[in-house]
Amino acid sequence: MSNHADQPVIPRGVLLGAAALLGLALLSAGAGRITGIGTLHLPPADAGESRDLRFEDRADGAVVIYDARAQRAIEVLAPGTNGFIRGVMRGLARERMLRGIGAERPFRLVRDNDNRLLLSDPATGRLIGLDAFGITNAEAFARLLADKDRT
Repeated sequence: MSNHADQPVIPRGVLLGAAALLGLALLSAGAGRITGIGTLHLPPADAGESRDLRFEDRADGAVVIYDARAQRAIEVLAPGTNGFIRGVMRGLARERMLRGIGAERPFRLVRDNDNRLLLSDPATGRLIGLDAFGITNAEAFARLLADKDRT
C-alpha cells in the first residue's frame, strides 16, 4: 500500500500565490531601498550635547575610549566587559573596514533635544538609535557623554 493518503496535499494555486506574494514583498522592499519611496526618514534633531569618540583595541583585550577633541583617554573597558559597546563598535568598525576607511575618524555620540541617544559614524553616514536597545544598553553609552571630565 502507498502512503499518499497520509501526506497532506497543498493545492498548486496556494503555492503559486505564496510565491507571488513573496516575490512582490522582495521587489517592494528593494524598490523602497533604492528609491526611498515608502520608507521612513526621521529628520535630524538638533544636538543637545555631543562628544566625538575614538575606540582603540589593546593587545590585552581591553578597549580604550578617547575623547577625540581633547585627545585623551576617558575610559578603559576591561577584557570581557561592556558587551553592548563592544558589539556596536565591532559592527561599525567592520563596515568601515569593508569600505576601506581607517579608524582615525571619530564616531559622534549625541543626546539630541528630544532626549534620544544616537551614535553616528560620519565616515560612513551610519546612524544608530541607541535607545532602541533598551535603557541598560543605552546607559552604557550615555555614561560616556555624561561625565566629560572623568579619566
